This record gives sequence, C-alpha cells and structure tokens, in this order.
Amino acid sequence: VASVGAEEAAARVRSGEVPEAVALETRARRGVDRSAADLAAARAAGVRLVVPEHPEWPAAAFTALAGCGVAELAPPVALWVRGPGRLAALTERAVALVGARAATAYGAHVAADLGAGLAALGHTVVSGAAIGVDGAAHRIGETGLVVSEYPPGSVPGRHRFLVRNRLIAALAAGTVVVEAGLRSGAARTAADAATLGRPVMAVPGPVTSAQSAGCHRLLREGAELVTRTEEVLEALGPLGAVAPEEPPGPRRATDGLDPVGLRVHDALPARDPRAAAWLALEAGVPVGAVRAALLDLERRGLVRQADGLWQRRPERRRAGGR
Repeated sequence: VASVGAEEAAARVRSGEVPEAVALETRARRGVDRSAADLAAARAAGVRLVVPEHPEWPAAAFTALAGCGVAELAPPVALWVRGPGRLAALTERAVALVGARAATAYGAHVAADLGAGLAALGHTVVSGAAIGVDGAAHRIGETGLVVSEYPPGSVPGRHRFLVRNRLIAALAAGTVVVEAGLRSGAARTAADAATLGRPVMAVPGPVTSAQSAGCHRLLREGAELVTRTEEVLEALGPLGAVAPEEPPGPRRATDGLDPVGLRVHDALPARDPRAAAWLALEAGVPVGAVRAALLDLERRGLVRQADGLWQRRPERRRAGGR
C-alpha cells in the first residue's frame, strides 16, 4: 500500500503479483472478494467506510504512526465508523482510558470517575469497548463513535484486540492506564503510546492487587501518576489547559484564550490566509491542536476562513463585566 496505493495493492493481491512476503500473508484469502457484501452490511448497520482521502480522516493522529519506524504500528488503510460525530474533530481533544477486563470495583469506580470528568470538560474518551475498565470509562457515553479496522461481522479474535491498541494510542493525546496486569493489552497500549511520544499516565492501586501490578511497573518506568481528572489534564499540558478567569472591566477579545489559542492567534496573518499545517509550523503546535484552536477562535469571531485557509480578524476591545 505504501508503495503503490491501496487500490493497486488490492488488485495485485488478487492477481498474485506481489513479493513473496506479501504472498505469504495474503495467499489464504486472495481469492475472496467481500467488498460488496461488507459495504452492504455496513449500510444496513449504519456504518460508513472512512479512507485517508476523506475529510473525516484523522490525519494528524496517524502521522505519528506513519513516522515512528515500527512496522507493527503502521497506520490503518481504512476505518469503519458508526455514529453521528466526525472522527477527525472528536480526536482533537481525546484521552485514552484503558485497563483490565477483570477490573476490580476500585478500578471500575476510578475509570467511571475519570471518564465522566473528562467528558464534562469537553474531551473525547477513547477506549477499547471491552468489559471492565473500558466499559466503565464509557458508562456515561450517550454520543460518540464506534471505530474499527474490521468490517461488520468480523470475529473479535485476540490478535485483533492487540492490533487495535495502536489505534487507541494514536487517536488520543495521552493514555491513562487505570488497572493492568504485568502482561496485558492495556500495558501494550501504554507501550504504543510511549513509542509515539504521547504522555503515559497510570493510576496507583493496592500493592497487593495483581490488577495494579502493571500500573506500578509503568510508574517505576516513568509514567505520570494520576488520581483525578485535573491531574490527567495537567499531564497533557496545553490540551487540558483551563482558560483563566476573565478580569472585570475593559478587556481584549483574546483574553481568556488558553496558551495554544494565543500562540495560534499570534501566528495568524492579517492578510494572505494560511493553511492549518503552515500555522502549526509557525506556532510550534501540533496540527491537530491548531485545528481545535482555530475552531474556538472562529467561534469567538477572531478568525475567518475560506477554502480551508485562515486569517486573523481585526482585534477589537470590548467592555468587560459579567
């Protein structure tokens, strides 16, 4: 796919005109074409297929996968998505909460508390849709998306859970491990996040609990210790920055912006509108965070955009007071 593109790769797999290494991986199923059936099943289930060329594709999130140099962490070719939200937008302020399927009451309580706290502050909670910690983290979820590399009807095999973990790590700005054994999928997700340069956090537990042994190992290896939502956001830095209280009296339109918003606003030209990627370089901020900041700046009337390019609106002082 990296060499010739997805469509040409599929055609070569069907014809068998591939290198031996690819042939070994695809030989058993190369004569099976379920594309029409998979798309029909997806339509019936309200599922859409999102590809890299689609505006909903979270390109910023998957850039790290493509550039990490680890073959097992390759970006997906496409994603099956169900739900009313837009994937790229929801991942701009996302935090992963993962942990043991055989969660203790303590772990389920902490996961539910962190999930509710993050959601209340406008953050997307990313998890694996398993029982235990994953389910507790999403207990408050009434909106959002279900995302998978595999089409509707696929069997949830163990190897697919392990492959899924890299997507959780990539789609979130940071990963919180609530409970995990020494050998667990949650520990694997944390390792993937660390490889991608994303913050890894862990919740401590009783030293007698095998379900917290993995968290304690992560903490010894340098993970950030967190126990509350505020600590998670502090570890994430600008993603979790809380806007300061607005002082009474006259103020500027930019008062109340978080540090990322201010940097993006400063980088915006008054003329010659620029793309988000250019602004990311100018402001020294990841492009996903730039896009989130631009949406907030647009809501505040501080920027305008046309054809995907952005520029600053003239700043006007306005009267303060609440």
